[in-house]
Amino acid sequence: MHEYLILINITLALIVAFIGGVLARRVGLPSIVGYLLAGVVIGPFTPGYVGDVDTIMQLAELGVIFLMFGVGLHFSFQDLWRVRDVAIPGALIQTMLATLLGFALTQWWWAGKCRRASCWVSPSQSPAPWCSCAD
Repeated sequence: MHEYLILINITLALIVAFIGGVLARRVGLPSIVGYLLAGVVIGPFTPGYVGDVDTIMQLAELGVIFLMFGVGLHFSFQDLWRVRDVAIPGALIQTMLATLLGFALTQWWWAGKCRRASCWVSPSQSPAPWCSCAD
């Protein structure tokens, strides 16, 4: 029966996403807006049909992988090289500001009691063994 639930969830998601994409295009919006709204409609936080949440979460992660793959296919080093004077400093400044903001917010939220927790909030840090507040 588990195989049927996966097929039902995939079929329902594709049908609702297709309808959402068509409706979004008719209104003059990009199809992705319809896909996102379809995800909200069939998600577990709205009334109506709720599929197997674990299976749908795995499918959502697979969708993100496909999206990143598609972006990678259209990525051009030549285009990046043309905008390098803006892109590289912008990326570095954004990373630095996000790190400092994350650190400042954790210090404010926890009143400076746990400095190591800032690496969980700061988007430029990866979760590492030293990022625990077990002290």
